[in-house]
Amino acid sequence: MNRNGPIVIIEDDSDDQEILIEVFKKLNYSNEIIFFLESEEALNYLNRTDISPFLILSDINMPKLDGFALRNKIYTDSQLKLKCIPYLFFSTASTQKAVIDAYSMSVQGFFVKQNSMAELEKTIQVIMEYWTRCVAPNDV
Repeated sequence: MNRNGPIVIIEDDSDDQEILIEVFKKLNYSNEIIFFLESEEALNYLNRTDISPFLILSDINMPKLDGFALRNKIYTDSQLKLKCIPYLFFSTASTQKAVIDAYSMSVQGFFVKQNSMAELEKTIQVIMEYWTRCVAPNDV
């Protein structure tokens, strides 16, 4: 895990992207934010870069390759798995089945997109605080 690496956000809704940009700016995190509209674009980026992102925040309901399929591709790719990138779902789809499926795929977190800006800020702050404090393989 690279605490100074970019945060990869896979989100196809431009309004949600704008809100997340605003939240990260307000919370003053220095990590670069890289958005992808499609999961396949994110997968291509992860495969072609030597940079290890800090986190991946992924929506579930994506065109072509959904968040579950993307997680599976990353988790089963030996090169990407070695990067130890925390993979978190950030979605409006919070059915019990979706949550069970996510955790059974070893997802490191499942968060529901909040409706209020204050709650969204709190959620992002908790995510960032937790992963910043978490011990990573390159720390030991």
